[in-house]
Amino acid sequence: MDPDSVDSVDRVPHGSSDDPDVLDFSANINTRVPDGARAAYDAAFAESRSYPPDDYSEFRAAAAAYVDCDPEQVVPTAGGLAALRLAVATAIRPGESALVPYPSFGEYAREVELQGGEPSLVPHDDLLDSDPEPHALAVVCNPNNPTGDSYDAARLREFAVRCRESDTLLVADEAFLGFTDEPSLAGEPGVVVARSLTKLFGFPGLRAGFAVDGRESERLETARRAWSLGWPAARVGTVSMRETAFIRATRERVARERAFLERALATEFTVAPSDSPFLLVAVPDHERLVERARESGVVVRDATTFRGLDSHMRVAVRERGENERLLAALGVDVPE
Repeated sequence: MDPDSVDSVDRVPHGSSDDPDVLDFSANINTRVPDGARAAYDAAFAESRSYPPDDYSEFRAAAAAYVDCDPEQVVPTAGGLAALRLAVATAIRPGESALVPYPSFGEYAREVELQGGEPSLVPHDDLLDSDPEPHALAVVCNPNNPTGDSYDAARLREFAVRCRESDTLLVADEAFLGFTDEPSLAGEPGVVVARSLTKLFGFPGLRAGFAVDGRESERLETARRAWSLGWPAARVGTVSMRETAFIRATRERVARERAFLERALATEFTVAPSDSPFLLVAVPDHERLVERARESGVVVRDATTFRGLDSHMRVAVRERGENERLLAALGVDVPE
C-alpha cells in the first residue's frame, strides 16, 4: 500500500443492514446455508485454541475441485475482497494505471488508488473491447455488480489472452459466479481469480474466500498474511464447497425467484437482465421509493452510489414470501 495515497482515498458504500427489525434486500446473500456448515463451525471451536496449519491443504483441495484448478494455485484469503486487495497490491506501482469497469463494485478503484495507481474507468459493457496494453492491471466483474449480467465466455477468454500478450494482469472477480453455470477463469494463464464464499453459502460474517493465481509465479502466496483464514472459516468453507447438491439447488431456486421478481417489477419499472442473485431496477424518484420501502420494514440498496447510475435501486433475490413482501413495500402487485 502506498502511504502517500491513503489520505486521499475514501471509504466505499456497501449494502447490508444490521437492523434486526428490517427485511434486508440490500445485501446479496443466500438465504440458506449448507447442511454441514453448522457442525463444521461448532467443531472448529476447539481447534481455534491453536493456530491453523498455514498450508490449508484441505481447504485448497476443496477450492480446487470447486473451480477446477490445481490446488497449488489456490491462495486462501479472508473473503473475496482480501483476494482482490492481494492481487492489486502485488501488481500496481504508484503512477501505473488499471482498467476498471463502471458501474461496478466500488472497491476496485479504491484498491488501485490505495496503491498509488490510477483507475482508468471504462463502461462495463465496453471493457472487453478496450486495449489492455497501456495498463498494468485490468479488472472484470463476472457477473457484474450491480447490473447482474455475465460476460460472454468466449469473448472473456479472448480478452484474457490479449491481457496476457500485453503483460497486463487480468483480475476476475467471480464473487457471484457460483450462482450461474458460467465457466470460471480459474487457472487461466496470466489471470488471478478472486472468489468469495460469502454470497453463495450465506455466511458473510465468516470472511472466507480465495484467489486462484494462474501465473507461473508465487507472488500471491508469498505476499498473503500468515494464517490468512481462521479455523471456522477454513472448516466451514471446506465443507460448503463440497456441497454440490446445495449449490445446484441454490442455482435453481434463485433462478426461479429471480424470474418471479423480474416479471413483477417489470410491470412498473425497467429491470436489467440478470444472471445473479439480485436485480438492478431503474425507477423514477428512487429516493422516495427507497424510503417508502424502509417505512414498510424493507431495506433495498440505493444504487445511485454506483458510478453512472442516477435513479436506480438494487434488490436481492430472497425466499418467495419475502419477495412478495418486497413487492408490497414497493407498491407492485404480486403476479398470479
